[in-house]
Amino acid sequence: MQTKTENNRAWLLVLPVFLLVAFSAIIPLMTVVNYSIQDIFDQNTRYFVGTEWYKEILNDPRLHDSLVRQFIYSFCVLAIEIPLGIAVALCMPARGFKASLVLIVLAIPLLIPWNVVGTIWQIFGRADIGLLGWFLNSIGVEYNYASDPVDAWITVLVMDVWHWTSLVALLCYSGLRAIPDVYYQAAKIDRASNWAVFRYIQLPKLKSVLLLGVLLRFMDSFMIYTEPFVLTGGGPGNATTFLSQALTKMAVGQFDIGPAAAFSIIYFLIILLVSWVFYTAMTNMDKRS
Repeated sequence: MQTKTENNRAWLLVLPVFLLVAFSAIIPLMTVVNYSIQDIFDQNTRYFVGTEWYKEILNDPRLHDSLVRQFIYSFCVLAIEIPLGIAVALCMPARGFKASLVLIVLAIPLLIPWNVVGTIWQIFGRADIGLLGWFLNSIGVEYNYASDPVDAWITVLVMDVWHWTSLVALLCYSGLRAIPDVYYQAAKIDRASNWAVFRYIQLPKLKSVLLLGVLLRFMDSFMIYTEPFVLTGGGPGNATTFLSQALTKMAVGQFDIGPAAAFSIIYFLIILLVSWVFYTAMTNMDKRS
């Protein structure tokens, strides 16, 4: 019996990817881990402290407050953008010139840089020169995101919804277009209602793209920094100071390299853990159905 020899030289094609990942992710991550277990005074003076910085950060009320604020924000983003993105995708035309035009319009917010988005809403929401601030104040709503924590929070949330709902809508639109027409023909023969078509045909077929959308929007919202920093600077007070801004203040503002490195590792592990929970829950839900 003749055996077939394997050609392992094909792994050489993957080697550049491994080197790129090692250079861009693994090596910086190991550097941060190294900093997190040391007390650094200067370039040549550093002492091994083990897990001291991790214990300090885990007991830091700044981490607790920012973490609660971050989770509330991320879950609000998911609760609004996922249903809204599905609704927008269902209302989009299936094909033709109108479909192309709608796709272009939806893609426009995604092309705007994050700092520009923050600047746009910073001007848009101002009571003196901004259209939104002027309109709300003119109808009797006292709106000032620079001094009112609730207004600042809502403005940051609405800004994110405006910026990223298009991504969810485009993902859902691609999933809807991938559903074969025979499903709709069978539903039409059975005289199924629009809700029944959505519940038993469209929603099950959208689970894979919804999983991708939930993971992308959770990770991105959990790491948000630029937009609220430009819009409110984390204020008023600490109303819009999320984990990334608290980490930046510790690392750059106070130059606490060791605690900031431990903070960043904990931050990374939280994102990894919650993303895994989302992925596991949604894939198990898909298997049960």
